[in-house]
Amino acid sequence: MARQMITLTDLHGAWRLTRHIIDHRAGVTGSLTGLCHWRPDGPGLRQHEEGVLILGSAPPLQASRAYLWRHEGASLVVFFEDGRPFHRLGPGQLADRHLCAPDVYDVAYDFGRWPDWTQSWRVLGPRKDMTIESRFVRLD
Repeated sequence: MARQMITLTDLHGAWRLTRHIIDHRAGVTGSLTGLCHWRPDGPGLRQHEEGVLILGSAPPLQASRAYLWRHEGASLVVFFEDGRPFHRLGPGQLADRHLCAPDVYDVAYDFGRWPDWTQSWRVLGPRKDMTIESRFVRLD
């Protein structure tokens, strides 16, 4: 069922995560394959992802990251694990920008193939030029 927007309840649970990374400046491609869980955390959910990261010809390594997801009105707000704001999405707003001077991180969500969905990042800065696309497929 195609969706324009999701809620915290929709995300709760386990997901298979596949991520494709292209570093245009360095000419390196990579991938991350793993799992992502959204679990209750205070007033929202904690997203924890972990998997095997392969970048170019470097040896594979274990990678993990966590974010906090909260409702603010009809919007979902994503925070870094330490509570700093990251980005938001809401009805009619499935794209946002995060400024991490001097770099700019643009994100777009696509829920059109729900419950499979994607999150796409374009990262630009003085030393960065990357495309990162993550696909989430529900496991439970």
